[in-house]
Amino acid sequence: MSGATGTALAVFGGTDDSILTRKPRQLLLAFFGEYVCDRYFEPLRASVLIGALESAGVAASAVRTNLDRMVRSGVLERTRLGREIGFLLTPHGSEVLREASVRVNGPAPFEPQSDGWTVVTFTVPEHLRDLRHRLRAALTWSGFALLRDGLWIAPGAVDLAAALGAIIPDLPPMSVNAFSAAELDGFPMTETVRLAWDVEAIRTAHHEFIAHWEHDDAASDLPPITARTILVADWLALLRADPRLPRQYMGDDWPADRSFELFTRRHREFAFPAVRDFATLVG
Repeated sequence: MSGATGTALAVFGGTDDSILTRKPRQLLLAFFGEYVCDRYFEPLRASVLIGALESAGVAASAVRTNLDRMVRSGVLERTRLGREIGFLLTPHGSEVLREASVRVNGPAPFEPQSDGWTVVTFTVPEHLRDLRHRLRAALTWSGFALLRDGLWIAPGAVDLAAALGAIIPDLPPMSVNAFSAAELDGFPMTETVRLAWDVEAIRTAHHEFIAHWEHDDAASDLPPITARTILVADWLALLRADPRLPRQYMGDDWPADRSFELFTRRHREFAFPAVRDFATLVG
C-alpha cells in the first residue's frame, strides 16, 4: 500500500462510533474511485456530483464545500466549463484512489499480509502537529494501533516505507523507528491484541455493515449510482476499522467473511445499472 494511500485514505474512515456515519468527503472519494479514476478523463460537472450525493442526503452546499477542500488538499483540480465548474482528479488523487482499490477489490481484505508483527515508535515535535496527525492517520490506515505511549503495533510485515512514503520527506531525521517482531514463548499475544485493539468494536463494525446491506431493500429507494457510492464508502470505513488481525485472536464466528461475501455480491449487483446512470449523467 503506497504512501499516498496511508496519508489520504484516512478520510474514508473517521472516529465516529458507527461506520455508517457517512461524511460528504467519504462519499465524494468513493464516487471518484468508482466512476472516474482510470475510467473517465473529462472534467466532471459539479451538478453531476451534487445530483448523485443529494440522493444520499448530502446538501448541495456541503458537496461544494468538500469539493473546495479536496482542491486545497491536492486531490482535485478545478476548471471552468462554460457557466459551470468542473473537477478533475490530480495525479496525486488518482494515486490515492488507485492504491485504495487494491484492498477494496482484493480477495482477502481482512487477512494479515504475513506472519509476525511490525512495531513503530516515533517522535515528532509539537510545532509539527499537523505532520504528526498525518503520520498517525497513515499508521491507522495501515493497521497500526497504539499499544502504549509512543509504541504502535500492526499485524504482519507492513511495508512501512511505502505506507509513509508521502510523509517521510517532511519528517525530521530519525523521527521514526520500526522493527519486525514475533511472539515469544511465555508472552502470548492474546492480551496484547486486546490491549491495543478494541476487538468487540471491530466486530460491531462488521455487524453494522452486514445488518444494513444484507436486506434487499437497503438501497431500493436510491438511484443505482448513489447506492453503489454509499456501499463503497461504507466498505472503506469498514476496511479502516478492521486492521487485519490474525483470526486466532478474534473469537468464534468472526464476521469478516460474511462482510466480504456481502460486499462482493452487492457491488456486483449495482455495477451495471450504476455505470449506466453515470453515462447518462455525464452525457
